[in-house]
Amino acid sequence: MTAAHPIDLAWLSTGGTGAKNYDEFPDETEITRIIEANPASMLGVEMPAHTPEAVAAGLDFAAALPAAAERLAALKDAGRFAAFGDVAVAYRISGGEEPTAYGVFCLVDTAEISSSADEPGKVIRNEDVFIEKVKQRNELNQLLRHLLSPVLLLQSSRGDELHAAIEAAIADAGAPVAADTDESGRAHEIWAIGGEAGEALTTLAGDGDLIVADGNHRSLAAQVGGLDRFLAVVTTPQSVVIRPYHRLVKGLPGSASQLVEQIGQIGASVVETDGPPETPAEGGTVVMYGQGRTWEVSFGDLDGSVVDRLDHSRVENEVFTALLGWDAGDKRITYVGGDYPASWLKEQVDAGRADLAILIAPVTVPDFIDVNLKRLKMPRKSTWFVPKARAGLAIAELPKG
Repeated sequence: MTAAHPIDLAWLSTGGTGAKNYDEFPDETEITRIIEANPASMLGVEMPAHTPEAVAAGLDFAAALPAAAERLAALKDAGRFAAFGDVAVAYRISGGEEPTAYGVFCLVDTAEISSSADEPGKVIRNEDVFIEKVKQRNELNQLLRHLLSPVLLLQSSRGDELHAAIEAAIADAGAPVAADTDESGRAHEIWAIGGEAGEALTTLAGDGDLIVADGNHRSLAAQVGGLDRFLAVVTTPQSVVIRPYHRLVKGLPGSASQLVEQIGQIGASVVETDGPPETPAEGGTVVMYGQGRTWEVSFGDLDGSVVDRLDHSRVENEVFTALLGWDAGDKRITYVGGDYPASWLKEQVDAGRADLAILIAPVTVPDFIDVNLKRLKMPRKSTWFVPKARAGLAIAELPKG
């Protein structure tokens, strides 16, 4: 039985509403600049506290929330979205460094979410979350009665078939309903696929294990809010790559060099290198940068699961928790996705906006799938999938009541 279904009432963009997903910004002032340049951006609805008006008034998320509903209603009234009933929405991303990507917007059964080995379900959620973010996503869902950003799900069982089926459906569908170009020059296009063709796509998309590649907070918000289904884009393994997920740290109790010295004292190998920091080519070594100095740090062998041995886990457990006494959700830690190069992290440290940059090699797609099929849990913010489905191209209206 499939876990995926056509969208009962989809609102598809007529142009100008596309945006990065709300959680792709290490520097949230960038959100305000984007909304100011394009008031129709879906970020103005998703992140109401970051609109220019809310920032000027000093509003927090709760105080700015009513304006999100007003913005969405205004976009619909202005014809920025067109309504489609009972459709799967085929998605193609092309023109970037990565291979052409395919996916399908659909609704997925919330009851199928599994967050542990003893919890049945086809949708495998694999990371710990930050509760405040879940709370905000739920509040937004409940007020708007629309689902805005999709959860990105990786079809691990029938990926090859789904890839070919979406490509064929697009070839038969003619011109796209909407197209948008992202900040990296990738073209994002969507097609409304109705009737038997749409049912066939969603049936295939929801058959087998679906791994949450992006959207752990959004999927949990659907559960917290008691939603029967959540908005997802189901994609295929050959459509995505995983880039690094780095960390910036500020507010250290001492200097960066003192912390690195402490890391060496707990048994890690620390080697200072010349030149600017670069992302490690493979796991086993992380790169740290602070005070104009670059270090390569290897934590050494460790007994435990494959997850325990990941560099992201070693940094969280041995640096943040053991040495600094911080939780992974500490506000002094900023998680920086792979769309931001090593040079950007260096700039943040050199400018005094952070004390230390920690650069970590990306997890491989096969390793990610293997960890999830074993129902193990990834460290928080350890996988940055690209290309990501763009927010604001397809949204789903929730049933009334």
